[in-house]
Amino acid sequence: MTAPIKTVNAAIVGLGWWGKKMTQLVNAGGADMRFTRAVDPTPEAKAFADERGLTFSETLSSALADPEIEAVVLATPHSLHEEQITEAVSAGKHVFCEKPLALTRAGAERSVARCHEAGLVLGMGHERRFEPPIAAILDAADNGKLGRLLQIEANFSHDKFLTLDPTNWRLKADQAPAGGMTATGIHLTDLSVRLMGPARDVRVACENLASGIPQGDTMSAHVRFVNGGSAYVSATLATPFISRFAIFGTLGWIEVRDKAHVEAPDGWIVTEGWKDKPITVREVNPAEPVRDNLRAFAHAVRGIAPYPITGQEMIDNIALLEAIVRSAGSGMVETL
Repeated sequence: MTAPIKTVNAAIVGLGWWGKKMTQLVNAGGADMRFTRAVDPTPEAKAFADERGLTFSETLSSALADPEIEAVVLATPHSLHEEQITEAVSAGKHVFCEKPLALTRAGAERSVARCHEAGLVLGMGHERRFEPPIAAILDAADNGKLGRLLQIEANFSHDKFLTLDPTNWRLKADQAPAGGMTATGIHLTDLSVRLMGPARDVRVACENLASGIPQGDTMSAHVRFVNGGSAYVSATLATPFISRFAIFGTLGWIEVRDKAHVEAPDGWIVTEGWKDKPITVREVNPAEPVRDNLRAFAHAVRGIAPYPITGQEMIDNIALLEAIVRSAGSGMVETL
């Protein structure tokens, strides 16, 4: 058995829906990390922190001044990420940041460079990579089992935002542009860049067909990559939950469908087709990819293993997001 590591002492920054989810999950155990502090500008969040024995403050600076805090986990609006990462790095703290890292390539480059130059780990909330069937896809691609990768088809959509208060930052077109891209589609482009490399260009259709969501509720993007191949990515905000990721290669293809949203995982349905073999369908048991991502971050902080999402992949993903936002506005092919 592997010897247990020293638990990473961390602060959760942002106690909205997702920040609360991560706090409950991490402090239940198994992430090799524990939240002992919480930061949120709303006094109402203090009750949640108090119930869980977390030291509460309304400002990030208070948590960063605590010598016991080794890392911060940012579950905050992405317009705040670069400034908060800069503050954390200046205080010598490792950073785990919810997606997206930034809305521009330049912003992503600055954050990645700051962490790298300071010798600090930068983790990203791309838990899809840690879902067992998606991890199997990455392995199959890396070891050549799929052959030459040709195409990706992916859809991650839900209608959770239809009931949000209109003042919520997730419904502001300047903070969450291009339909569901920053909420769900960013996970799909992360996987696409991981598998296919940097994108070359993209064309987007973004419309408002069934709601008053300012950034549009129906978005699809067709991406072409520098090394060849393409991806079709869809992220809709007005349809019941669906999460589907499919990769096609010369030797086989794999499709993964989630049975439930990652906030309450219920397993996956995996369909595979391999050259000269019959198509198979199997189910994969539930897992906790959010916890597993945070554990990987904790292990990187302790120097046990490199964090598996590289800084260059983070930058390439945000470069693609920036082009998708441009194309959502222009309707034209936008190059990176």
